[in-house]
Amino acid sequence: MKKKMFLLSAAASLFIAVCTLEAANSDQMKIVRGADLENENKVILGNIDYNGTQPGESTLVERSYENAPPIIPHSIEGMLPITTDNNSCLSCHDKSIAKDVGATPIPATHYYDYRHNKKTGNSISDARFNCNQCHVALSDAKPLVENNFKADFKNEKSKKSSNLFDVINEGVK
Repeated sequence: MKKKMFLLSAAASLFIAVCTLEAANSDQMKIVRGADLENENKVILGNIDYNGTQPGESTLVERSYENAPPIIPHSIEGMLPITTDNNSCLSCHDKSIAKDVGATPIPATHYYDYRHNKKTGNSISDARFNCNQCHVALSDAKPLVENNFKADFKNEKSKKSSNLFDVINEGVK
């Protein structure tokens, strides 16, 4: 009985693999950006216009969902690449400076080392220095696929700020 089940399972797996290979070789199999799978590296993205607003002149953008990394609402031209030794984001968004310059302060989560379970004081965690790993600049890029997601925020404040540090262990036992 076990041998029959194994053979039936193997035959079904082989059938699925053959069907998948046929689909992959067909003209219908495309990646999201519209190119053939074999030519993914040759994709040319359309012209995307990034917001040219200068830091300090932009308007805060509502988060995509509660505690989502906020979108950078201003130009980041000349600010990249971000390294541990060169992070111009900190010149305005560091918690000790932000209020004085009218910028959004970096949240408490970025001043905490989760690997060693300790606060980092006034220094950004080594794992959080690369801002554009999570935060992206505002652009007029059109969605590649339809999306009807609607965020559900606990309160209005959650649309503009993070409380992740306070709720990160919510529901964890």
